Amino acid sequence: MMRDAAPFEPVDSRLTQPQFWGALATRWTSDVEETLVCCQVRQETHDVKSFFFRSPAGHTFSFEPGQFITLELEIDGETINRCYTISSSPTRPHTISITVKRVPGGKVSNWLHDNLQAGAAVRVLGPAGEFTCARHPARRYLFLSAGSGITPLMSMSRAHHELSEDRDIVFVHSARTPDDIIFARELDLIAANQGNFRTSFVCERVGTRTNWPGVTGFLTLPLLKLIAPDFMEREIFTCGPAPYMKAVRDLLGEARFDQQHYHEESFSFETLIEESPELLEEVTPAVIVGDEPGVAPDEAATQAFAVTFTRSNREIVCGPQQHVLDAARQAGVRLPASCTQGMCGTCKVKLVSGQVEMKHNGGIRQREIDQGMVLLCCSKPLTDLVVEK
Repeated sequence: MMRDAAPFEPVDSRLTQPQFWGALATRWTSDVEETLVCCQVRQETHDVKSFFFRSPAGHTFSFEPGQFITLELEIDGETINRCYTISSSPTRPHTISITVKRVPGGKVSNWLHDNLQAGAAVRVLGPAGEFTCARHPARRYLFLSAGSGITPLMSMSRAHHELSEDRDIVFVHSARTPDDIIFARELDLIAANQGNFRTSFVCERVGTRTNWPGVTGFLTLPLLKLIAPDFMEREIFTCGPAPYMKAVRDLLGEARFDQQHYHEESFSFETLIEESPELLEEVTPAVIVGDEPGVAPDEAATQAFAVTFTRSNREIVCGPQQHVLDAARQAGVRLPASCTQGMCGTCKVKLVSGQVEMKHNGGIRQREIDQGMVLLCCSKPLTDLVVEK
């Protein structure tokens, strides 16, 4: 628990008054307004808090339910980027929230729980991400989550509820104990308001409860068939710790579920990085990505290359032994990033032209590489580059 962190300087309250009494305000973008103000901290469970933010200028937030934002934090003199799923609904555009579980030994989650208060200013990037039901419309959904992996699925559920879309949704959440179920009361409310929204909670153990009426144990294929007999016909979204998602993939594989209708997301990077550093040693071989004629890495060893960002209309210079993300940061270009180890995929971009040598840790799929996507945190230039960002 870090007690020596410098306190936040309060933001002038005259600048934080929401400007939404009339017409809908201008959309917020991190390129124009880098800093948001924390306007509320809400205790969800004994080790989970939600942090709500708003734009000091009164801008509104536009995102797809299930996407994430990246916080840029100064902790003990070090700048750390960490991505968190948005837990609020885009139907409430004047605030945006993240929900964070305290990770034992986790530098960022503990710092947020111990230091981030209403009135604090925080640098934010995003929103970003492809894990969203907005891009996969369906008549019936199955949401599967565990622990703090509930947050993107909660954003999706809140959006359907507040739009009065009584979509057929079965929401199955796994937790350690009943007291660890995040958003339990709100999920019950949504289920009470929408006839086609059903919840089911699976807890490893009852904990301090003596009257828990739900299921204890772990999610299994027979249990899933009991909760959602028609799960084979549903669009499935899954988020949670890596072991949980592997278990879900295994049981769906056993059922021969069509993987084209399966989507998953993981934001356990803090746990992976801080509790399993050995994972960083399992580096994949370097791959050459790009559409330029072949360039040998040793031929480019003494050159410097231009990197052009098409959307922000910025150009920087990157050395041959320098990762593009590092060069961008040194030049003052703000780009979403989190683990900086090629694991999380936050810095994934489209390489419009040029060629890079990329050495990642699993944060990008082969089909994405085939489509010209790269991770800037672990890519070194072999030619001049044009990046869609």
